[in-house]
Amino acid sequence: MIVEAVGLVKTYGGRRVLDGVDLHVPEGSVLALLGPNGAGKTTTVRVLSTLTRPDGGSARIAGHDVVRDPVGVRAAISLTGQFAAVDDRQTGRENLVMLGRLAHLGRARARQRAGELLERFDLGDAAHRRVGEWSGGMRRRLDLAMSLISAPRVVFLDEPTTGLDPASRATTWDAIGELVAAGTTLVLTTQYLEEADRLADRVVLIDAGRVSAEGTPDALKTQVGGERLVVHLLDPADRAAALSVLGSVGSSGADPHTVELPSDGSAEHLRQVLDRLHVADVRLTRVSAHRPTLDDVFLTLTARAPQPAPVPA
Repeated sequence: MIVEAVGLVKTYGGRRVLDGVDLHVPEGSVLALLGPNGAGKTTTVRVLSTLTRPDGGSARIAGHDVVRDPVGVRAAISLTGQFAAVDDRQTGRENLVMLGRLAHLGRARARQRAGELLERFDLGDAAHRRVGEWSGGMRRRLDLAMSLISAPRVVFLDEPTTGLDPASRATTWDAIGELVAAGTTLVLTTQYLEEADRLADRVVLIDAGRVSAEGTPDALKTQVGGERLVVHLLDPADRAAALSVLGSVGSSGADPHTVELPSDGSAEHLRQVLDRLHVADVRLTRVSAHRPTLDDVFLTLTARAPQPAPVPA
């Protein structure tokens, strides 16, 4: 495990932002941290990247303890925060070359590395323009490129594609995929469930400072149920008849025009359902299949109990 955390605790103003977080990340994999705003995702990344000292627990990155050996940790990682940190007065190439020189790559290697990253993030055509003239999406991609200048073993990305248009997001996802294929380990926080589904080998859901669920995207989806058929009724008055025909497997949807039931996804099961409803003269407008997504996992596992209404004075 190139990233290991056991029982991380962090308190701010008497409130436990992290309350015993455990993480284990194999080298060359992608871990996505999901959770509501304020759940503790960014604080976790700050602790792992040595920007914040934990109040309890321990963490090691590439064999280096984040408290006892922060210099060793920083030599093995890079961090891209939520906001682009680039020099607007320099060109894109100058930003990258400067950072490469600061990382002791040498003049020739810094220029070579800058060229590689500009092409990888589709910024080559704008490389000689001042960054202050670039769009927000281009600046964000440059910020990501800068975090990779020294080829770190572990990359922490805090909401890496927030604010990017779909094309820029896809370009960034492709670049991240190339990094992982080359053996880099990524730990990312994201508010895009599609991003975690596409990129992550494992997902950790953090809620109220604790790990509430973890596993592969598919395993987490299974936790909230398998595939379901949604039968859309022409007349809501037919709902009772539909439920009677489908038996105990049928359930009322939120929409009075729908009935839901579990399915194995096969054409044979769909045919059986349609035959039964046809015999019962239940008229349909359409039938749709629904497979759980990470959105369903997120909403199910972070659902809050309703708060009681205030008692009138």
